[in-house]
Amino acid sequence: MADIVPGARPSPGRGVISTSVEKYPVVAHDGRVNADAPQTEPKRRGRRAGGADTRAALLDAAREVFVERGFEGATVRSIAARAGVDAAMVNHWFGGKEGLFAKAVLQVPIDPNVLVGRLLDGPPEQIGERIVRNFLGVWDATGGGQFAAMVRSITSQERVGEAMQQFFVQTLLKRVIGHLGVPDPELRATLVASQLFGMGVVRYVVRFEPFASADVDTMVRAIAPNLQRYLTGDIS
Repeated sequence: MADIVPGARPSPGRGVISTSVEKYPVVAHDGRVNADAPQTEPKRRGRRAGGADTRAALLDAAREVFVERGFEGATVRSIAARAGVDAAMVNHWFGGKEGLFAKAVLQVPIDPNVLVGRLLDGPPEQIGERIVRNFLGVWDATGGGQFAAMVRSITSQERVGEAMQQFFVQTLLKRVIGHLGVPDPELRATLVASQLFGMGVVRYVVRFEPFASADVDTMVRAIAPNLQRYLTGDIS
C-alpha cells in the first residue's frame, strides 16, 4: 500500500491561474516514488454551473413542480432544488417564478411583469382593447399551436388546470383589475378569463372560420367592448 509523502505542494505563481490538477507524489513502502500513480485531490461536488444546461434543468424541474403543487404552491427554492441549481438562477434566466411558469408551462416568450405594464399603460377605458391585442399578439405569434397544447395539457392533467387558473386569474388579471379600483375583482377576472379562453379555443383549437383567420383589428372591435364591461362596467 502506498503512502503520501508529506510536504508543501507546488502552487502557481501570483496572478496566474493554474488549469492543471495538483498531484501528490506517491511513495511505496520500499521508498521508491511511483510517478505513474499520482494521488489527486477529490473534487468537491457543487451546484450546477449557470449555463444553458442550467436553464434547461430549471425548465424541466419547473414543469414537474408546477404540476405537482400548482402555481401558488410551487416556490422558487423548491424548483431550484429539484434542478440542483442556485435559486438566484431563476431570476437570472426568467425574472422570477411568473416568468419561469410562462416559459416552462405556457411555453411562450412572455414576461408577465412586462405584460401587466403594457395592459396598464393607457386610459382605463381602453384596457379591454389592450388585453385583446396583447392576447392575440402572444398566441398568434406561435401560430396558435402553443395555446392548443396548453388546452390539451389542462384537459389531461387536473393540476395543470389549477396552476393555469392561479396564474391567469390570481397573478395576471386580478393584479391588473386591482389597479382599476372596481368592486368584485375576482368575478371580473374570471369573466375576462372565460372570454379570453373561449376566444383562444375557437381561434386556435377548433379553428372556426371566419373567426380563426380574422385580423386583429376585427377581433378587437368585436370583443373588446364586452371585455371592457367586464373590467370597468356594471356587472350586477
